[in-house]
Amino acid sequence: MKEHQVDFKALKAKVGIDDIAFSLGYQIDRKAGLGRYIELVLPDAVGGRRDTIIVSHIYDKAQQTFFRRNGQRGDVISFIQENAHSFGISGRNNWDIISKVMAKFANQPIEDKAKQTYAQIGSVNKPFDPKLYHTEPILQNLDAAQYIFRQRNIKKETIQAFAPWIHRVKDTRFDSDYFNIGFPYVQPGSDKVEGYEIRGYGSFKRKATGTNSTTAAWIVDLSNGHNPQDIKIVYFAESAYDIMAFYQANKARLQADLDKSVFVSIGGTFSNLQVGSIMDYYANARAVDCFDNDVPGRIYGMRMVGVVEKIPLNIVQTDDAIRVSHNGQKHKLDPQKATLNNLRTFLHFKREYGVEKAPSAFKDWNDVVMNKPSSVILTKSKYEREDNLREKRMGGLKM
Repeated sequence: MKEHQVDFKALKAKVGIDDIAFSLGYQIDRKAGLGRYIELVLPDAVGGRRDTIIVSHIYDKAQQTFFRRNGQRGDVISFIQENAHSFGISGRNNWDIISKVMAKFANQPIEDKAKQTYAQIGSVNKPFDPKLYHTEPILQNLDAAQYIFRQRNIKKETIQAFAPWIHRVKDTRFDSDYFNIGFPYVQPGSDKVEGYEIRGYGSFKRKATGTNSTTAAWIVDLSNGHNPQDIKIVYFAESAYDIMAFYQANKARLQADLDKSVFVSIGGTFSNLQVGSIMDYYANARAVDCFDNDVPGRIYGMRMVGVVEKIPLNIVQTDDAIRVSHNGQKHKLDPQKATLNNLRTFLHFKREYGVEKAPSAFKDWNDVVMNKPSSVILTKSKYEREDNLREKRMGGLKM
């Protein structure tokens, strides 16, 4: 994007200080309260605080400002300027860097010489062509990749554990120097890449053109010999970020069985052939539901059982329930609490299954490691309480 094309006002409506802060490793301090303000803390290596900012207007990115207790304050542009060298982006000057950072986080389309957009290219129904993508191992430039993972609070140690199954990816059809993160899709037992789950700055995500999401997935086999008969557990999640976050949040608890475990991202959409072929390949393994902690995620877990057990289930969501039909019998389940375990009351499981949903306040495991609860506790922050007290005092002086 050329500098004269940048509309900072429009970009500020899409890119918040919180977006930038999360990408730099800041975390919400829930002890300070959640209300009109949130307090974001940048931790250091020993558990202390490198920086603390208080962000206002958390639901209106265009109006967001931040301040520190020393009196410093500013908007998203000044916050990016403070951290201009922390994004792995080069430019002719600071304003050039700021414009590139904001454009990246806002997911502004980057045009190639033919003025094609990702949406136009992605709409062409063609098989995946690896020649369209320049790839390199993520460890070849881990520092640059960390800028993308950092916004999701995925730690360096986690990236390194999954590194053999992660690439840096650049679409050669676009005149851009930017690399995104690519999670290669393969079929179980195969090394042939059949597409990518792609993530970038901000909320940028998509699949590589022609990605096989029907029978392939992101499959991470952490076993030593990669013998499918030795695998005891297969963890399923809806995205690569989610399954990496699950690993990160539970590593100590999972440690004993890591060398017999496989971690899978289905890429957001559930395919019977995708899940079924994976569990057929890992025939001795227990399938574990790490899908999102919402109604669609609960249904995914139940569908997983039906697919693996090869039992036809009709599962639908209604206004007040998850309704499961099997052999002419209909069952009504609580949409807020039901899991695959509820199926045990009317189904016999031949294989073992587990449920590892994110804690109840969180939608998914990535939100857990980011400390971003989906249900905001509407307690006033200390800054909001001070504002209210100040308003009352000022009101008391009125005649």
